[in-house]
Amino acid sequence: MSGDTLSFTEAVRARHAVRAFLPDPLPAAQIRGVLEDARMAPSNCNTQPWQIHIVSGRQRDLLSKELLRAEAAGEVSGDFTFDQNEYFGPYAQRSGHQAKTRNDALGIARSDREARRVADRRNFAFFGAPHVAMLFAPAFGDGVRVGGDIGMYAQTFLLSLAARGLGGIPQTVLGLYAGTVRDVLNVPDDLKLFFGISFGHEDHASPDNSYRLDRVPPQENVITHDTPGLFDNHPSPKPA
Repeated sequence: MSGDTLSFTEAVRARHAVRAFLPDPLPAAQIRGVLEDARMAPSNCNTQPWQIHIVSGRQRDLLSKELLRAEAAGEVSGDFTFDQNEYFGPYAQRSGHQAKTRNDALGIARSDREARRVADRRNFAFFGAPHVAMLFAPAFGDGVRVGGDIGMYAQTFLLSLAARGLGGIPQTVLGLYAGTVRDVLNVPDDLKLFFGISFGHEDHASPDNSYRLDRVPPQENVITHDTPGLFDNHPSPKPA
């Protein structure tokens, strides 16, 4: 620890997806500190396109109620597409490994569809977190560049939480109910919901937080060009 926060390297390695939180709300000053860090994220042409809705208290409870209702009714209203069936090769394998690891930690058999659905619906109760941040932005063009900006903002937000000993989880599934979220929070249609981040104090006693997922070593997805000694997979230079 350096002062009251982790070092950068410590925070990067401590950050993980938290799927069970304690109900205690965070002090406003602590949330403000996270937002002060996150606003320093880079963005294309310094547009800073993000608009973040921090939802707590009664409004958090109302939003959870409406999301659970919309999910049960099949009222999907995402601003962007998402289909896990499009994953292939190693990407599908990693996704499947994540799901199996979580289900094993919770004691849920692959064949138990009802238990899996109950576990999945906890997304809409924000895994018990007292706060959720909804990440909106205008979608210029196809939205890809803004999506990158939102991703960099979100990672800064998550690392700031980790540095303070707090937990968070980015939730794509919340973005699939953008219409419901907009209605509850009174957000205009020209702002698109990318995803939400539930956050608070991690419940270390929960089996949902008992496992960690590894990452592939960098030499599996980093190709070096004229950078000798970094890895052994750098391609031969083309003839001049």
